[in-house]
Parts: sequence; structure tokens; C-alpha cells
Amino acid sequence: MAHVNLLPWRAARRKQREREFYMQLGASFVVALGVLLLWVFWMDQRIDNQNDRNAYLQGEIKQLDVRIAKIKDLDKVRAHLLARKRIIEQLQADRSQMVHLFDELVKTIPSSVRLSGLKQSGQSMSLDGVAQSNASVAEYMRNIQASPWMGRVDLRKTENSHDSSRMPYTFGLDVTLSRPKSDDVGAADDASPATAGTEAAPPTATVSAPPGTATRAINGQTAAGHPVAPAPASVAAPAKQAASKVATGGTKP
Repeated sequence: MAHVNLLPWRAARRKQREREFYMQLGASFVVALGVLLLWVFWMDQRIDNQNDRNAYLQGEIKQLDVRIAKIKDLDKVRAHLLARKRIIEQLQADRSQMVHLFDELVKTIPSSVRLSGLKQSGQSMSLDGVAQSNASVAEYMRNIQASPWMGRVDLRKTENSHDSSRMPYTFGLDVTLSRPKSDDVGAADDASPATAGTEAAPPTATVSAPPGTATRAINGQTAAGHPVAPAPASVAAPAKQAASKVATGGTKP
């Protein structure tokens, strides 16, 4: 026998589909909400991690700022010490320069020139003096230019006073000071003791003279009246004894 369904099955199916749609919609909403919460949590974790890193970097930057400030202070101290070192080296060089300068003044001045005034200002020096002639002044300028411790020289004035003195010319010179190289200074310093030792060595040669001239030779002159170099104490004592023996007629047997 055939069965005929007279119930509204289409309406029931429509309601079932609506219930399934709302259930799927609710599940999608829950899943989306869960994903959103997970994304927010993950972003919060990244933000906190970045904040921690930023805080760490800020702390390191502060420490570096402190170190940089100390380095700047050390640089200032270093610059101050270097400035003091340069000043001390300049003073040492100036002290040595003054010694060499006076030595060069003695070496360069001719016998026909006399200095009456000297003034130094930094690396320049002015000289005033008198001379026998303009040629003497020119010779003095050439000697100054040849000196390693004095460089360029300019003639400031030269006048003839027309007086009866031996040195009627007055002159003024402007000298620019200079310093020789360290090799030249070292060679000059090495040569100075040897020269001084040679000049300071006492004469070892003796000159025989007649008995009548022994006393005069000891007093500093020979029989012809020429001066002789003084003998050392070890040689002068026997010479005096020999002179006294000659004066008294010799020794008794």
C-alpha cells in the first residue's frame, strides 16, 4: 500500500538549514574571535619584547654616554698634558737656544765690531753696536747668516758719527732666529768636548834655552821677548829649581 506524506516537509527542511547556518555562523565567529585573541596576545608579546629590548638599549646607551663623557674628560686632560709638554719642550729648547745663541754671538762678532745693545722678542732679535767701517758691518752680517742658530739678518741702520773714535759707525741689525736640525746639533755637541779637550790639553813640548834666559822664560817670555805658553805645575817646579841653581852658580859637589 502506498504512503503519502502530507506534512510540510519543505518548511521543516528550511528551518533545519537555518539552524545549521546559524550554527556554522556561530562557529565561524568563535573561531574568528579565538584567532583575533591569539593575534592580539602575540602582538602584545612582541610589543613587550621590543619594549624590553628598547629598555636594554636605552640602558646601554646611558652607560655609553657615561663612558663617552669620561673619554671626553680624558681627552681634555690629554690635551692639557700635551699643551704642558709642548710648553716644557719649548722652554727646554729656548734654554738651550739661549746658550747656543750667546755662544754664536761670541763666535760671529768680528774684532772690529762692538755691540752696545741686544734685545730679543720671540724668534727675532735686534742688535745695536759700533764698527770701524761698513765693511766690518757687512762681515758681521755674513757671519750671522752663516750661523746655524741665527738666520736671516736685515740692516736696520748704519750711520757715520764722524767722531775721532776708533769705531765711528753705528749700526742696527734685525736678526731672525732659527734652530738647526737635530743631527747638526748632535754633531756640534759631539765635537765640542773633543775641541775643548784639545784646547785644554797642556803643552808637552819643552824648549831648551841658554842658562841666562831660563829665568826670563819662566816669567813668560823668551830671550827675544816673545811670550810662551805657561807650563803645567809638574813642569814649572823643576824649571824653577833649575833657574835657582843657575842663578846661584850651580850645585855644590
